Amino acid sequence: MSDIDRVLRSNLKLKHLQLVVALDEFRHLGRAAEFLSLTQPAVSKSLVEIERLFGLDLFVRSTRGTEPTAYGEKVARFARAVLADYDRTREDIAMVASGGAGRIRVGAMVVATPTLLVPAVEQLKRESPHTAVSVEEGDLSRLLPRLRVGELDFIVGRLEPGYSAPDLETEALYPEPMAVVVAPGHALAEAAAPGWAELAAAPWVVPPAWASSRIKLNQIFYRHGLQPPADIVESASFLVTLNFVRQRGCVGFVARGVAEHLRHQGLAVVLPLAVPIELPPVGIIQLRNGLRTPAGERLLAALRGRAALCAAASAPP
Repeated sequence: MSDIDRVLRSNLKLKHLQLVVALDEFRHLGRAAEFLSLTQPAVSKSLVEIERLFGLDLFVRSTRGTEPTAYGEKVARFARAVLADYDRTREDIAMVASGGAGRIRVGAMVVATPTLLVPAVEQLKRESPHTAVSVEEGDLSRLLPRLRVGELDFIVGRLEPGYSAPDLETEALYPEPMAVVVAPGHALAEAAAPGWAELAAAPWVVPPAWASSRIKLNQIFYRHGLQPPADIVESASFLVTLNFVRQRGCVGFVARGVAEHLRHQGLAVVLPLAVPIELPPVGIIQLRNGLRTPAGERLLAALRGRAALCAAASAPP
């Protein structure tokens, strides 16, 4: 283990890390060489050098390409994290040199975007207009791998219990119930008391199957003696959900804050329908030992301040 520690701390160079990531990405010596603007013999020689440093086989070569071994997968993950921190530090230094104030990379789930993240970023921009904020939308299956390799500073979204892990640090901010929406002019928008039987027969755009909100939605239909809707589109995207609600006439199942945002913009009607389910709270997910930056801490403070308002809005009267 001391040899591995020496290799990781002292012997590995940036070019070694770039090569490992390229081979893991392309799984082919020739394509990795082309991407790195190197010859294939040079890539082969460098890979032999890296494996000699570790004393381990990192990739299995065959006529079909290269595949990482179990050791190679771990080294590739380490390499991605180091390169992500390198890129972020380089960009932060360049931002400061040009009069900026750093860069923040945020992963955002739909539940947290319009009512939590956007107002918090607006506040940050008023205080620090030159801070660059990069937002990547998605669900946890997409965002957590990016967080773990250092490509995101933190994630805001629903704290799904199935994705908890020892390397993650979570902070609950406020509860966020769900609501059912349709486009203005939809037949159900005119109903005084739409029922679950009517909704079961309609097309829906719903969260992915793994999401707790989707599981609880199916349970509502079962409790009413109904099968969940068969005509569905699954998406964790705000834009996809909105487009299917408005263009295909789907029923949408979204967070209450998102529903109110759509209603306020005249983009959807919130159905007068109780959705009696309990869900995990909205919150922040960070790596337990991840890099903390001043710009990121400022945005986190703005998120916490905004969350207090969201908590008051979601509290029962």
